[in-house]
Amino acid sequence: MSLEITLEGARVLRPEGWTDTPLSLAGGLVTDAVARRVDLSGHDVLPGIVDAHGDGFERHMAPRRGALRERDAGMLAVSSELAACGITTAVIAQFWSWEGGLRGPAFAQEVFESVALMRGSVAVDMRLQLRLETHYLEAFEAAEAAIDRFGIRYVVFNDHLPHDRLAEGRKPPRLTGQALKSRRNPDDYFRLLLDLHARGPEVAPALDALCRRLAAKGVTLGSHDDRTAATRAEWRGRGARVSEFPETEEAALAARASGDFTVLGAPNVVRGASHAGNASAQALIAAGLCDALASDYHYPSPARAAWRCVELGLLDEPAAWRLVSEGPARLLGLADRGALETGKRADLIVMEHGSRRIVATLAGGQVAWMTGPVAERFFA
Repeated sequence: MSLEITLEGARVLRPEGWTDTPLSLAGGLVTDAVARRVDLSGHDVLPGIVDAHGDGFERHMAPRRGALRERDAGMLAVSSELAACGITTAVIAQFWSWEGGLRGPAFAQEVFESVALMRGSVAVDMRLQLRLETHYLEAFEAAEAAIDRFGIRYVVFNDHLPHDRLAEGRKPPRLTGQALKSRRNPDDYFRLLLDLHARGPEVAPALDALCRRLAAKGVTLGSHDDRTAATRAEWRGRGARVSEFPETEEAALAARASGDFTVLGAPNVVRGASHAGNASAQALIAAGLCDALASDYHYPSPARAAWRCVELGLLDEPAAWRLVSEGPARLLGLADRGALETGKRADLIVMEHGSRRIVATLAGGQVAWMTGPVAERFFA
C-alpha cells in the first residue's frame, strides 16, 4: 500500500537543491496535494538510490561454497538489505560465463527466476543485468533466449580471459582455485581457457551480430573494464554506450568525449582506490568523468560514497547525490525516477540530519525500510 502523506519539517533535496518546502506523496508518486502531515524535523529527505550495477546478492543466495543455495529466501533478504541501504531501484548484475559456479548459466537462471518471483511482492524495484562473457560463443543463443524470456533490458560484455598468458601457453595464476570453485578438474579447466582463447577471430563478428539484435529490441548495452580509447570506440561502434568501471583515465576520457555514460564503483570511492590497482574513482570524479556510482559488490557503499565526495571537496551535496540517483536513472532510461519532482515515483530515503544514518526508505510510496523513532512519526 502506498502512503498518502505530506512530509514537513525536513530538508528536502529537490532538483534545484535543498529546500524546506513540504513533500507530498500519493498513489506512489510525488504530488502537489497536501495529505496527512508527518513531522520529519531533524531529518533530510533525498531521492532514492538507483543502483546501476550490483552483485552483492550472491552472498545471500549462496552463502558458502557447497552450502545449500537459498534461492528465493536469499533474494527476499537481498531486497531488505537494498532498502536498508537506501536503494530503491537495484540492477541485479548476473554473469553468464564459462567460469561456471555462481557465474554460470545455471545459477543465472536461478537468479533471474528469483527476481521475477519477487516482483510485485517487495517494494524495491529489482531489475536484471546479464553480464555476458565475450568468448563464450556457444552460449550466446541461450543467453539471448534468457534475455527475451525474462525481459532483461541491460546487457554488459565482459572478457575475463587472461589472454597474455594463454597466448604463451602458460597457466594463469590461481587457476587451481578457480577450477575447483567451478567444480572442474584444473587440467580440464586450463584446456577450456586455451580453447576459448583460440576462438578469438570468431568473437568480433559474433558480437557485432548479437549487439545489432539486442539494440533492435531496445536493450541498453555496455562494456566492462575498458582500458583504452580504442576499446571504448570498438564497443561504441556496436551500440554499447555505457562504460562500466573503466580501468584507465584514457578510457573514461574517451567515453566522455563521445557522450557515453560512465559508471564507477562506489567502494572504490570509499576506499580511496581500486582494489585491483586501476584508476581511482575519486580522481575520475574530480575530473568530471563519472555519471553514476554503483554498489558493485557492497550495497552500503553508494550512500557513503556520495558523502565521501562531499567530504573530499570533489562535489557539493546535490551534485554528489545525483551520482547515485538521477545519473544512474538517466543511463538506464528511467525518466520516472531519480529526482523528487511532481509526477515522478515516490522513491525516497529519510536520513538523520547529523549522523546521515538512513532511517526510512520508501519505494513507489511504499514502506521498504523503517527503523527507530522515525516510525512513530509516520504512523502516529
